[in-house]
Amino acid sequence: MSPQFPRRLITVSEYYRMAEVGILKENEQVELLNGELIRLSPIGSRHAMCVNKITRLFSNILPSEVFVAVQNPVYLNSLTEPEPDIAIVRGPLDRYADHHPCPEDVLLLIEVADSTYRKDREIKLPLYAKNGIQESWIIHMEREEIEVYHSPSSESYETRKVFQKGEFISISSLGLEAEVAQML
Repeated sequence: MSPQFPRRLITVSEYYRMAEVGILKENEQVELLNGELIRLSPIGSRHAMCVNKITRLFSNILPSEVFVAVQNPVYLNSLTEPEPDIAIVRGPLDRYADHHPCPEDVLLLIEVADSTYRKDREIKLPLYAKNGIQESWIIHMEREEIEVYHSPSSESYETRKVFQKGEFISISSLGLEAEVAQML
């Protein structure tokens, strides 16, 4: 067992400053989770296809007062600013000219998990719950199913339901339904 050493955590403002001064390169693919820089996995073609399908579907069914944000930052707290694959966010778009959406702006966060399932489930999902995101989904590409999480608590979500092809999922905050097969 390796010894645990104290870590120096990075804040969101320090993260942006690192990019401004060139410590983080423009094309460096990282996100800030719990004060630590975590590398983003390369986006494979199945992953991209799934994100594109969801974007098209939701753009067509969502009311005009909300919008689909694709792989953009969501500010959860001073140490955490993940980049979920999809965020359904309250509008209008201009509202976010000087800041990223925060938990009270988010109606749904979706992670598409191919090689990232463990990180999404064990790291990101608890962060979403702890910060009050009311509904989160993990699309498990390998199993071709969607895990839906509701009722956030300080550690995780209280409810989890799994949906497969042939079933419909309700987006609880909007009262809309989406067919699982249209997203996979």
